[in-house]
Amino acid sequence: MNGTLTPEVLVLGGTGAVGQGLVAALLEAGSPVLVVGRDPGRLAALREQFADEPGLETLLGSLSDDGSARTVAERVAARPRPLAAVVDAMGGPYNRGRVTDRSGDALLQALQADLMPHVHAGRHLLPLLQDDGYPRRYVLVGSPAGLKPWAGYGEASITTSATRMYAQVLHQEAQALGVRAQMLEVCSPVCTPANAANACIEWPSALLVGRRLVSLLDNCRDNRAIVRCDTRDAELPRGLLRLDRQAMWHDAAGNT
Repeated sequence: MNGTLTPEVLVLGGTGAVGQGLVAALLEAGSPVLVVGRDPGRLAALREQFADEPGLETLLGSLSDDGSARTVAERVAARPRPLAAVVDAMGGPYNRGRVTDRSGDALLQALQADLMPHVHAGRHLLPLLQDDGYPRRYVLVGSPAGLKPWAGYGEASITTSATRMYAQVLHQEAQALGVRAQMLEVCSPVCTPANAANACIEWPSALLVGRRLVSLLDNCRDNRAIVRCDTRDAELPRGLLRLDRQAMWHDAAGNT
């Protein structure tokens, strides 16, 4: 731990529709939040949206390639606040159309754009979470497109299912570092201001997904690689997010 500063949660993709809900829930739970993004305008809009929240900071940076991700990690490591968790909510927008109408090179480009930023982030940010005696968490936010073919967005189904498998591999490899890596799998499309007029009643809001994330970070004992988020998780978290408390880890069966 660095001094007495409260540890912060790093959010990747925090300027997106879902990411804003994650940021809102983390701030609601009393956590300092650092959002990394590559669009200065969207970062500025996020700061304006949460102008009354002193716990929010932003950092301009990209995870699109290995070198840029290394630079982001170095800048995060140099910050005075210790790092409690990394939340990877990067994703979209996705290309609409039939996979069979697109070239193999197009699919390769989609994998490069949609999958590889998660890989670059995991490679360089996961080691920052090593801290003897204090379990740290690395959470990827998943999409329903990774579970079954998404009509009209087959390319996204392929790339998000690859990300889902990456999360399971990361879950295994992170244990050697003393880090719990998981995917919070959102089982339905998320209701956002852009789609609210046509959203189904069972679609969770971005804030609900954020509150499920808070519950997962808040000393959750479920150590499965994939943890689901659906409308049954609508209750508020128990209280302020406890980021600096040493805790025992348990697997899904309750074993230490």
